[in-house]
Amino acid sequence: MNKFPLITAHTGCMGHPDHSYESLQGALTLGADIYEDDIRSTRDGVPVLAHDDDIPLADGSRGSLAEMTLKELNAYLSVPIPTLQDVLEQIREASKIMNLDIKTDSALEPVSALVERMGMTEMVFLSGCNYGTAVNAGRYAPHIRRLLNVNIQSFGSLRYDDAMFQACTEALEAGCFGLNVPYQVVRPELMEAVRRNGLDLYVWTVMEADDMRRLAQWGVNSITTRDPAKLIAVRGEMEYAEENRDWTIN
Repeated sequence: MNKFPLITAHTGCMGHPDHSYESLQGALTLGADIYEDDIRSTRDGVPVLAHDDDIPLADGSRGSLAEMTLKELNAYLSVPIPTLQDVLEQIREASKIMNLDIKTDSALEPVSALVERMGMTEMVFLSGCNYGTAVNAGRYAPHIRRLLNVNIQSFGSLRYDDAMFQACTEALEAGCFGLNVPYQVVRPELMEAVRRNGLDLYVWTVMEADDMRRLAQWGVNSITTRDPAKLIAVRGEMEYAEENRDWTIN
């Protein structure tokens, strides 16, 4: 059997709110290998956990995260927004890895500076990077590894082989260590292509046990899920089956 994929807990895992310390703690308690969350930065360049720039404020109005300082933002929120620094301190204490899903190129420089200042370049990597963002990351965060988020549309508009070739070529040109792919487009031939090119294959966001088993059998490098407990159970089942396989030839 292939080595079981790294278990990546998606933000909001196990029913906890997205971008919350509860979600992070849930993932760490379960023993996930990697924790994934979305990253943006405030007007004063503080990386925070957030998917969208437009955020609801405590008074019912909405604000732009990029146009507010961290102090201003927290003054209008009922609960302070988690900062990347606070989360990375917990990641470091737990000796885990964090997948930083970059939602805007403006976060690249402050994220790079923070990670380097904390000495955590080996404990994080970037995702959320299309080809242009991946190239920019090579300039602003050259010391941080990065995945290429594949152009999903290409897998619908091109022949599958051509879409695979394009994805691998763009990843290599942008200096990425692998592809970040929605699991629905993965086939064994994509797994073979990334291996030929010396790349890794990370897949998201998988919720059903049958899909987890299939992808693990194909040899993907990481599976992202909001239900890491289920993925951990699948790993246990597959390891038990491998250890107890009957090799007797009749």
